[in-house]
Amino acid sequence: MAALLLSSCAQPQLSALQQIRQRGELRVVTLNAPTSYYLGAHGPQGFEYRLANAFAQQLQVALVIEPVADAAAMRAALSHGRADIAAAQISADAQWLRVGLPTANYEQVAQLVVQVRGKPRPRDVTGLGDCRVMVRADSPQLELLRSIRDNGIPDLSWTVLTSTQAGPLELLDSGAADFAVVDANEFEFEQHLYPETVVAFALPDTRPLQWIVRAGAADLAAAANEFFGEAKASGLMARIEQDAGRESREFDYEEAHRLQAEIATRLPELQALFEQAAQATGLDWRLLAAVGYQESRWQMQAVSSEGALGVMMLTTDAASAVGVTDRTDLQQNILGGARYLAQVIDTIPDRIAEPDRTWLALAAYNVGYGHLEDARVLAQIRGKNPDLWRDVREQLPLLAQEQWYSRVKRGYARGWEPARFVEQVRQYLAVLEWQGTVTVARDQRARAAPPAPPSAFELRRYE
Repeated sequence: MAALLLSSCAQPQLSALQQIRQRGELRVVTLNAPTSYYLGAHGPQGFEYRLANAFAQQLQVALVIEPVADAAAMRAALSHGRADIAAAQISADAQWLRVGLPTANYEQVAQLVVQVRGKPRPRDVTGLGDCRVMVRADSPQLELLRSIRDNGIPDLSWTVLTSTQAGPLELLDSGAADFAVVDANEFEFEQHLYPETVVAFALPDTRPLQWIVRAGAADLAAAANEFFGEAKASGLMARIEQDAGRESREFDYEEAHRLQAEIATRLPELQALFEQAAQATGLDWRLLAAVGYQESRWQMQAVSSEGALGVMMLTTDAASAVGVTDRTDLQQNILGGARYLAQVIDTIPDRIAEPDRTWLALAAYNVGYGHLEDARVLAQIRGKNPDLWRDVREQLPLLAQEQWYSRVKRGYARGWEPARFVEQVRQYLAVLEWQGTVTVARDQRARAAPPAPPSAFELRRYE
């Protein structure tokens, strides 16, 4: 009788979704990588972050992100109950299935074999014999190579890189590898960091991208699947992909090569000044550096047709407005540019959130606040949102067309220029942000082991 009474009083166990709603948090473990999650100038970025954040909003809970070193650490977070979901461009394999449940596929991604520019390109995997092929440990690419080898290419071999070693593209770029096997979306980002790398060919099979939910959380997996379906039907998934894709943008070899050269040679001389200006204004130093690069390629001798001078290209009037007495003084120049940009950002209506606030301010920095306001008026006229950069960007080029500039207060402007200015600054900013993830990874490797040349790496080779 007592046992029956106790059992009747026992509280029913909460489901995974009920637990998440009760605590008010969706806990997601991921990787610090451009395709998943990283901290940009305006907060968290990356496709997986955007997707997980949208899911958390649908569940009406906060998103808590835990970036970890590798897939093994993600699996540990799931199995120990620290995370509800692992989200990092995952394809479920036996190791993942031991710790959780896979969701439906939300995307398919191509697998690429990459090499250095200017060398003969093989047509397929049969041309990789006796070559140094690099692939990450515990990666879908490794599983794909094993499958190809086991299904008719027994001579195919590769070297496996652990998370404490240099990445495949870094080794390829340094000359320590002949080929690297990576995801297509990963390559879109990293090609900007390693501009000498090009696609040799695509492997025959794409791979699915999934989330992994913790074991026993079938209702959470079902909710994620429903979210994916609704996101695809509503266009939300396409918008998330588009926004994340804008972070990589179309690759320009000459520009990427030049930027990497300037980062290596010129930026070290300027970074402390950008950081000082950032501290004084509350802006991110990488944003200031990106503006400076777009304006002058970080060169003090640059001069515009309007008389703007030097790294952040202040005109005489702009310099006077922010207290710069000597535009040729590098410290004054950069601090003045930062103050001017901060003033423009403060002029943007308070209701406009980041990052749109900064993108709109950058357009005003380039073309003038009045012309930006004209473009926002055109956005309203044409049924668009004047508070969203993507909508205002569409209107800016119209300021060069009489049928449109005749309808606004300030008239004609070369509106395509601020549109391109902002997109270029965003491109450079993204590269500086990604460059930071590479630098952090290199620092972590240096702390974990004594320095060693590529030939001395302890690599595991599968043949």
